[in-house]
Amino acid sequence: MTRHTLNWMALCTAVALALPGIASAHHTMMKDGVMVDQAGMTLYTFDKDSGGKSMCNDECAKNWPPLMVKNGDMAEEGWSQIERDDGLMQWAYKGKPVYTFVKDKKAGDMTGDGMKDVWHVIK
Repeated sequence: MTRHTLNWMALCTAVALALPGIASAHHTMMKDGVMVDQAGMTLYTFDKDSGGKSMCNDECAKNWPPLMVKNGDMAEEGWSQIERDDGLMQWAYKGKPVYTFVKDKKAGDMTGDGMKDVWHVIK
């Protein structure tokens, strides 16, 4: 590869990592009994999801950004990849699609837990 190609690849990777709502299951962890992404943001499930299918699309997905699969990501124990209505791939944990919440502003926030009795922190 040329230096030019490598620079573009590095730039594209940096942009993809900076996009809000984009995270990889490979960088999730349990912190204080709650599952968080690599930035420490709380991860949630949605009761209306079933059968490995996300029911949170369009406006819902703007408020509850899906934890998206990046090209080349491989599922680890407990994790799987599901196809969303838009054809993109989302992470699921123990069969449940995984999301962040737009109103969580800093690591450790859990403002979406119990929202409308259908959103729950992954513990």
